[in-house]
Amino acid sequence: MTSTRAVGILNTIYLALLISIRKEVVPVDSKYVQQFKKGSLEMILLCLIAKKETYGYEILTELNRNGAAVLGYAKEGTVYPILYRLQEAGLIQSRLAPAAANGGSKKYYALTDKGRQVLAELLAFWKRYMVCVNDFIRDCDLMEEET
Repeated sequence: MTSTRAVGILNTIYLALLISIRKEVVPVDSKYVQQFKKGSLEMILLCLIAKKETYGYEILTELNRNGAAVLGYAKEGTVYPILYRLQEAGLIQSRLAPAAANGGSKKYYALTDKGRQVLAELLAFWKRYMVCVNDFIRDCDLMEEET
């Protein structure tokens, strides 16, 4: 993942967080918020997969339990294409394992070494990025007028 792409993803993530805090200023379904959510999901998915090897339904459940209030309800049609892109980029790998419940199989995802490296870079950048943006926000008259 290039630095420019990482910056774009993190810009989108941070904007969504700021906008979600000020819902009355920008409607949650605005194109800006939607763009922010899409960009943030890649990093969020990498974080979830970094915790442990996991499968799609478990990822969806975790996203909806802990993120639905801000990110909205996560759907398969949103999450699985991102998982496929992350796999194509070599950031995650998958394996099939038998599913006890129905006799089928589950696809488990795990980070690759490259995925760990990219996630570490994203997280380090995110911390610097938050400080930088917060410095601008702290001095923004508009934010003070609305509180």
